[in-house]
Amino acid sequence: MSKEQKPSPNGQAPNGQGPNAQAPNGQAPNGQAPNGQAPAGQVQDAAKTVKATERPTTGRGFGPPGGIPGDKSMNFLPSAKRLLARLRPHRLQVSGVVLLAICSVGLSVLGPKILGRATDIIFAGAIGKHLPSGLTKAQVIEQTRASGNGRLADLLQGIDLVPGVGIDFDALRNILLLVLALYVGAFFLSWAQGYILNGVVQRTILSLREDVEAKLNRLPLSYFDGAPRGELLSRVTNDIDNISTSLQQTLSQLLTSLLTVIGVITLMFVISPVLALIALVTIPITMILTATIAKRSQVRFIAQWRHTGALNGQIEEAFTGHELVKVFGRQKEIEADFAKKNDELFQAAFGAQFISGLIMPVMMFVGNLNYVVIAVLGGLRVASGTMSLGDVQAFIQYSRQFTQPLTQVASMANLLQSGVASAERVFEVLDAEEQIPDDATPEKVTDSRGRVEFEHVSFSYDPDKPLITDLSLVAEPGQTVAIVGPTGAGKTTLVNLIMRFYELNSGKITLDGVDITELTRHDLRSRIGMVLQDTWLFGGTIRDNLLYGNLKATEEDMLAAAKATYVDRFVHSLPDGYDTVIDEEGSNVSAGEKQLLTIARAFLADPQLLILDEATSSVDTRTEVLVQRAMAALRSDRTSFVIAHRLSTIRDADLILVMENGAIVEQGNHNELLALDAAYARLYNAQFSGAVVDIDEEAAAMAAPVATPAGRPMAR
Repeated sequence: MSKEQKPSPNGQAPNGQGPNAQAPNGQAPNGQAPNGQAPAGQVQDAAKTVKATERPTTGRGFGPPGGIPGDKSMNFLPSAKRLLARLRPHRLQVSGVVLLAICSVGLSVLGPKILGRATDIIFAGAIGKHLPSGLTKAQVIEQTRASGNGRLADLLQGIDLVPGVGIDFDALRNILLLVLALYVGAFFLSWAQGYILNGVVQRTILSLREDVEAKLNRLPLSYFDGAPRGELLSRVTNDIDNISTSLQQTLSQLLTSLLTVIGVITLMFVISPVLALIALVTIPITMILTATIAKRSQVRFIAQWRHTGALNGQIEEAFTGHELVKVFGRQKEIEADFAKKNDELFQAAFGAQFISGLIMPVMMFVGNLNYVVIAVLGGLRVASGTMSLGDVQAFIQYSRQFTQPLTQVASMANLLQSGVASAERVFEVLDAEEQIPDDATPEKVTDSRGRVEFEHVSFSYDPDKPLITDLSLVAEPGQTVAIVGPTGAGKTTLVNLIMRFYELNSGKITLDGVDITELTRHDLRSRIGMVLQDTWLFGGTIRDNLLYGNLKATEEDMLAAAKATYVDRFVHSLPDGYDTVIDEEGSNVSAGEKQLLTIARAFLADPQLLILDEATSSVDTRTEVLVQRAMAALRSDRTSFVIAHRLSTIRDADLILVMENGAIVEQGNHNELLALDAAYARLYNAQFSGAVVDIDEEAAAMAAPVATPAGRPMAR
């Protein structure tokens, strides 16, 4: 797996980012969480997380809004065929499973027929013992018929007996030993079949998980923007586990049941074609009943897993933002939302299990009716001498064996349908539209200087709502380019386009004269270091998190980066120093310390281009001064893009771009822009003279309000 395809340790795919590009908690680089989770400092209402982002989230997702699949799904048979087609690489093992199943079922099916012979021996011995010895069977039958007992004579006619001789225990022992050997052999063959099949199923699921993981790394960032994280995790974990369970429990059962039905029907016709035809009447009845019930339950199983994904998404969102939930006192609303989704899941699951559960008792009822008919007709045929008692016993056993596999198949119908419904949801992920693949013959940057140029770039998340139109700018090698502007102006979008997280609508972006679309994503992103406002750390030691930026760095390099970014100062206060284990949420280090760690990680990567998105927002004022010095050293001799809301942090930038509504309205250095006394000056004065500026005057000086996603105006 290439570096750009490496999943982030918290289970979120970093969308093809290299080790230098950090994806905080699986969030989009602009700080927007795919599940709509609002980071700290933003407003979360009762039922939803409303975020004042710089752009809408309009990813492809799973179809309907919120990433929940629609009611309309693939048909059962196409999905089942596609799922079974994944067994194709294991054709040899599957063939072995089929062969072992045939042998195992064959031995099991022969058992009742041979055991019927044992019954005949016992019955013949019990009757023959009470008949007068010295006579032949024909003579005894003739005398019985002459005495007017024709029904008894017919019965004796169908029994292989010797008058005056009791049970042949030697023959009985040999038959019982033979039956025992058959059943023991069938057991071991069945065990071998299950062992091989288990390996096939688990390797198939292993391959499926690998395909899903690889697929996630090929999906564009817009897909994750439109997919709640809990819903996606449910598909990748719960649904795949459910497929594994369904395949494991149904494949062997279906194969064995099918072969059993074939073998049993064959021997039933050998014993009595008439009774066999009567028994076969149950087949169309069971098929009609099973199809009717299965059709009704399939829809409910799909709804069950859809509601499961929705509930997982709600729980994940609520638990991730539990601090904000408590701050705004929204526990009751969250609980109400949970109760509603939980009840929807209960209703769907109850309906699915109840309706599919009807199959088993219905099949047992049909089987019992079949058993009664065969027992009555078989007894009459024994009495008439046309069948032996052993054959009737064997036929009754076969009738039970005949209905049993049908009942087992019916009882597995709910599990099978549940597995196929999960497969449909996983296939939706596998069928999602992928990002544009890298060029088969990519270009290489030969003169690596760090010059970035935007040439008439246009981009929008929504085709009906243009964001960036005909933007052109040049960042010379070694320059620090600061990007400022109100929320929604397109600042983060600009750096996302440099990272090629999104594809342009028109125009092009070049790196040292090479169009970034002609470079591989790995080559491009390996030249870029990114420090985001929303920090991302994975479960592991501090050393592991620092080395994530450069896996080839030495211990000395790591320590130098830590000292340069003032990480070394607080690490020594921790119990285990650089070997201190931090959890995935980084709860045992402060927000400022986490941000210093991410800066040190970028420092260690030594990138050609550096992107800083409010990288000091979580540190205190004193630490910020120190970090600014470190970042000044980090930016030395490399092109840097700095997104900042606190304008004091970018006063020494070589070039400051002021953006509004996706366009650059001003550019220049700090002093030049202040002298213009326009947009930048208004932003600057709003921050540093706000205490003495009348609120109405300040509001009038600001640009027009920006509409939030909910349609409410928000001051810039």
